[in-house]
Amino acid sequence: MANQYNVLFLCTGNSARSIMAEAILNQKGKGRFAAYSAGSHPSGQPRPEALHQLESAGMSTAGLRSKSWDEFAAPGAPQMHFVFTVCDNAAKEQCPYWPGQPMTAHWGIPDPAAVRGTAEEIARAYRDAFMVLDRRIGLFLSLPLASLDQLAIKREVDKIGRS
Repeated sequence: MANQYNVLFLCTGNSARSIMAEAILNQKGKGRFAAYSAGSHPSGQPRPEALHQLESAGMSTAGLRSKSWDEFAAPGAPQMHFVFTVCDNAAKEQCPYWPGQPMTAHWGIPDPAAVRGTAEEIARAYRDAFMVLDRRIGLFLSLPLASLDQLAIKREVDKIGRS
């Protein structure tokens, strides 16, 4: 495997869950991982609630933007080692071809943007999504990637998605 791993988080709109996952991994995995996010039908901008949740957790939101997954399938794009879908819709879609055949897994997270209710209920949905992503990314970071073979890594990454 590589000295630095590139990870792409996918969601349909690339406005909340995948954006938060990108920021979490870039902070917690700095030096070992470079995280990116994208969507099949990007909304055009990150959800303010997702950005607020990241800022509340002390994470940088600089440079976060909603983008198409086509950007990462184009020539010259960073070669991905891992691609994780974080929403059920994106997991069902036909993904582009990813050069280098990265390891893929589905980490389904309920969509906080779909929650309707009071401001506190909406904030709780974003907080809950953040906490699940933070826990799964923490587990992912604890894997001894350099010493595992591809099949063992795939099993462990899939297991994290079920946690």
